[in-house]
Amino acid sequence: MRIVIAEDLVLLREGIASLLADAGHEVVAAVADGDELIAAVARHRPELAIVDVRLPPTQTDEGVRAALEVRRHDPKTAILILSQYVEERYAAELLIGGSRGVGYLLKDRVGDVDEFLAALRRVAAGGTAIDPEVVSQLLARRRRGDVLDELTPREREVLALMAEGHTNSAIAERLVITNGAVEKHVGNVFLKLGLPPTDQQHRRVLAVLTYLGV
Repeated sequence: MRIVIAEDLVLLREGIASLLADAGHEVVAAVADGDELIAAVARHRPELAIVDVRLPPTQTDEGVRAALEVRRHDPKTAILILSQYVEERYAAELLIGGSRGVGYLLKDRVGDVDEFLAALRRVAAGGTAIDPEVVSQLLARRRRGDVLDELTPREREVLALMAEGHTNSAIAERLVITNGAVEKHVGNVFLKLGLPPTDQQHRRVLAVLTYLGV
C-alpha cells in the first residue's frame, strides 16, 4: 500500500514510517504540515494518508482541514486521522463528507500494532476505523428524535460496534450471540435507515456515517 504521512513530530513521523515499511507498505512521503500533505497527495496519489489534526503553523486544526481538502480534490484517497485530539467540527465533516475510506484513531489509545495495521488496511479498502472515544464525543453533538430512534437497543448496540470498525464475527463474539443474529440485526439497521440493497460494505459505511451524523 502506498501511504503519505502528515505528522510534525519528527520522531513519531519516522517511527510510523519505519513501522509501515516493516509491515510491507511503501511510505511515498512523510511531511510536517498541511500544505505539504496536499502537495504530496497530488504528486504521489497514495491509497492512504495518515494525518495528525494539529499541524504547523498554528497547531490547531490544519491537519484535518488539509485532509478535507485532499478528499475534495481526490475522493479516492483514504484518510486516517491519527491524533491526540478530537476536533469535533471538522471530524464530523470529514466522516460525513467521505462515505468510504475514513478513520479517526487517538494516539494514546492505540495499544496494539497488529490492530493498528488492520485498521489501516480496513480504511484503505473503503471501510471505517473510529475510536470509541471519538464516537462518544461526536454523538454528544447529535440531535435527538431522528431516524435512529426507530432502532431497538440491540440494533443500536450492533451499530455502535460497526462504527468502531468491528466485523460481524467480532460483534457476535463481543455480544455473545450468533453470526446469524448479527446479520439479522445489521439487515434491520439497513432497512430502518433506508439504505438500499446495494454493496453491503458501502451500506455499512453509510450506516455508520448516519450514526455519527451531526
